[in-house]
Amino acid sequence: MTNSSEPTPHSDDKTPRSESHGMGAVLPKEGRLLGLDYGTKRLGVAVCDDMQIIASPLENYTRHAIQADEMFLQQAVKEYRVIGIVVGLPVHMSGDEGGKANEARQFGQWVEQVTGCPVAYRDERYTTSMANDHLRDAGIRGGRRKDLRDKIAAQIILQSYIDSTDRTTLPPPYYS
Repeated sequence: MTNSSEPTPHSDDKTPRSESHGMGAVLPKEGRLLGLDYGTKRLGVAVCDDMQIIASPLENYTRHAIQADEMFLQQAVKEYRVIGIVVGLPVHMSGDEGGKANEARQFGQWVEQVTGCPVAYRDERYTTSMANDHLRDAGIRGGRRKDLRDKIAAQIILQSYIDSTDRTTLPPPYYS
C-alpha cells in the first residue's frame, strides 16, 4: 500500500512544474528497453532489441488497479529482460513542462519503484500525430487506427531515445 508521499500512477496533481528536472537516468547503450506512452487510462508499450537498434510496438495496456498495473509492468520487464524504461514526457510546444509532464514524471518514479529499472524521459511532442500519419499511410482507418495509435507512439518515443546521441536533454520538437 502506498502512502501519500509516494508517487502513484493515478495522480491527480495538475500543478505545473516551473523548472526542468532533467531527463531521468541515462540508460545503458546495450540491453532491452521498454518504451511507455503514458496515459491515465491506457499505456502504449514498445520494446527494443538487445543492441538498441530498432524499437517495435508491443501492445496497448488498459490500466486497472495499481496492483494490476504493477504486475503488468513487472511481467513485461521479466519477460523481455528489460534493463531500462523510457517514459514519454508531454511537454508544451515551448518546451516547458506543465501538469501532464508532472503526472508522467510521477508515473515514471512509480514505475522505477515497482520494476527496479532506471527510468529516462523523452519528449513526446507530435508522437500521436506521427503515429496517426504512419497508420494512415499504411491504409489503416477508423477504430483500428485508434487501437494501434498508443503502441506506435510508444515505438516512436523509444526509437527517438535509442537514436539519440545525447540522452540527457530534450531533443528539438518533432515535425511531421
